Amino acid sequence: MTITTTSLTRAAGVAAIVGGLLFVTVQIRHSNLDLALVTTTEWKVRQTMKVLFASLSLAGITGMYLRQVKQSGVLGLIGYLVFSVGFLAMLGVEVIGLVAVPAIAATSPGYVSDVLAVAVPGGHATGDLGLIQPLISLMGIGFLGGAVLFGIALFRANVLARWASALLAVAALATPAIPLLPQVNFRLFAIPTGVAMAGLGYSLWRDQRTSVTASVPSAVSSQLDPAGA
Repeated sequence: MTITTTSLTRAAGVAAIVGGLLFVTVQIRHSNLDLALVTTTEWKVRQTMKVLFASLSLAGITGMYLRQVKQSGVLGLIGYLVFSVGFLAMLGVEVIGLVAVPAIAATSPGYVSDVLAVAVPGGHATGDLGLIQPLISLMGIGFLGGAVLFGIALFRANVLARWASALLAVAALATPAIPLLPQVNFRLFAIPTGVAMAGLGYSLWRDQRTSVTASVPSAVSSQLDPAGA
């Protein structure tokens, strides 16, 4: 099997599509975060989906950035780096949630309750969370800040779908307003982000597919052209 830049870029597009769809799916009928939830099969399934979302999305935005390095400029680089930090921190938080939180739920219920509390926008812990607190903060800043910067950079570059680029930035900008809207389910705010990621992934995949299709007739024509011989 020959590994090419085009095949890797298309794979990154597929990764973004799957990651975005996972992010939307995991929000559907999500139970309230409490001690009873973290020891259930539902928790393991949803946490696994979140781990996959972070991993696949990181691969996806890497392909998006590499596809338009020149067009996105310095803003694209900054946005990509900040967004990547957010996804890496998210990956760490979700892995901890998957493997560590259920294991200590019975022996340290207060600590687990505080971790679940800060997982909700506007939530606050009553005790000391240790180093997981700055990790969660880094995740929030990197994810939201990176989404805004990266979305704007993609929109300006005008290589991938501009509607998805704009949606990514707008969805991230709207997220900090969640604590001001207690009557609204905060998980609804995650859906536009997932849709934007899936849309950008499809745009990246389609862009590479179009490039390959266009290059095949060109190569055949050059071989048949007597002047080229």
